[in-house]
Amino acid sequence: MKDIWLTLILGFVLGLGAAAVFTIYRSKRKPEAEEPTPTITDSAAEILEVLAPAGIVLNGSNVITRVTGSALATGLVDGRRLVHEKLIDLANQARSTTGVVSLEDELPTQFKGGKLFVSARAKLISDGSVLMLVEDRTESHRLDEMRKDFMANISHELKTPIGAVGLLAEAMESNLENPEVLGKLVRNIRKEAKRLSALVKDIIQLSKIQSSSTLTSTDLVNLVDVVRDAIDRNSWRSEKSEVDVEFHSDSSKVEVYGDAEMLTVAVKNLVENAIIYSHKGSTVGVAIEVVDGVANIIVKDTGVGIAKSEQRRVFERFYRVDQSRSRETGGSGLGLSIVKHAAISHMGEVKLFSKLGVGSTFTLRLPTIAKKVNRQSRRKVDRG
Repeated sequence: MKDIWLTLILGFVLGLGAAAVFTIYRSKRKPEAEEPTPTITDSAAEILEVLAPAGIVLNGSNVITRVTGSALATGLVDGRRLVHEKLIDLANQARSTTGVVSLEDELPTQFKGGKLFVSARAKLISDGSVLMLVEDRTESHRLDEMRKDFMANISHELKTPIGAVGLLAEAMESNLENPEVLGKLVRNIRKEAKRLSALVKDIIQLSKIQSSSTLTSTDLVNLVDVVRDAIDRNSWRSEKSEVDVEFHSDSSKVEVYGDAEMLTVAVKNLVENAIIYSHKGSTVGVAIEVVDGVANIIVKDTGVGIAKSEQRRVFERFYRVDQSRSRETGGSGLGLSIVKHAAISHMGEVKLFSKLGVGSTFTLRLPTIAKKVNRQSRRKVDRG
């Protein structure tokens, strides 16, 4: 299909070029003049700009004679030369055949360690000139890698509790006559089943959030109610860990548009993490502050803290700072990833400040209704 599109584009471009050249030829023809070689006209170049993700025309010396804006934006061109040797080799290959040659490979970017994944096709036009179309597939490749990693992680995470349940069941069969051992094994099975249930629930929640990058709900949500509900869902955990949770808000109503359940789960995960990584007898502080039309839901603990080297990774799926603590609490490693995607879905963000031995502060920032109304009012004034 891609080769068909390339052939159609080439035919259209060459057709326009030939027509323009023929018109000039007829008006200025001399008896001894030779038939001119078709060239790409300005009109054809404009069409190429619209049709091609990144279009480049090179002459026989690999000097660029035409280039689209998308090719410049992608960083394929430096002056009138191609940056990447692989693309130059592709152009040279096109001159040795009448067909379309293609390349799918990764190219280095100007940033250290950066990669650009491209699909390129090239064809000889005439007199050594080559038309090259380059499609940037970096984002598509990144998403494919994420999906692969996600499936691999899910398989690994599910295998652990399922395997544990199987082993515990076998141990139960061998200790049917020993009530004390049997009771301990049953409790362990219940613990692994609870962990498995929490993992599946988090996977479903994350999949639901990731299914749409922009929220379509127009429900009014009071963040004060959201935070109170989130704290209430963690009451059993705070009591068990002997950690107090204190909540403060200057206003009884801070409204946003969004999904109340999604936001409640996000805040619940932040509070849960704060409790898990806090010391016995300490306090977790939760507050709502509104600054310049942005609601800040702040969750602060005085626990173990997070090393600076790990702070960039805590929002990754299945990433755990403390593996032993996560096994003990049954954490899935998806909690903060859910928070991040919930924030993005509500046009917001989540920030982290943490220091080892001092504690961590997570801030979920969401635009309030007041800010959106003000923006709409300003637009009406600007339009007059």
